[in-house]
Amino acid sequence: MRGRKALVIGGGKVALRKVRGLLEAGAKVTVVSPEAEPELAQLNAIWKKRRFRSSDVRGQALVFAATDNRQVNASAARAAAGLGVWANIADAPAECGFLVPSRIQRGDLQVAVSTSGRSPKLAVSLRKQIERILESSRQE
Repeated sequence: MRGRKALVIGGGKVALRKVRGLLEAGAKVTVVSPEAEPELAQLNAIWKKRRFRSSDVRGQALVFAATDNRQVNASAARAAAGLGVWANIADAPAECGFLVPSRIQRGDLQVAVSTSGRSPKLAVSLRKQIERILESSRQE
């Protein structure tokens, strides 16, 4: 993603995680959301403090729809599909062009957990268990 444009729709905790991951990958991130977690303003992303517009998708390499509004997320999915842009729709795996695993990185070690979109909460729970195991093994 280095140097490529990515759009994150939404400003909650899920959107914030997506923004962080994209920035770590070197993406140029734009966030569209009328409100957002306070930490978002401190990140190196462009924040458009307004509602999503279908035209926001134009020119993006990836789109993440992470709002708590089904209609907004579905609109983002349709806009992305219409322009051939890959999209990840947080509340509808069937509308996703790609899925993102729950990921851990400790130095050169990377572990990814995926349920193919069927149970994101389970993937996060398993990731947290693995993190605890890795932490306890570092302390021994």
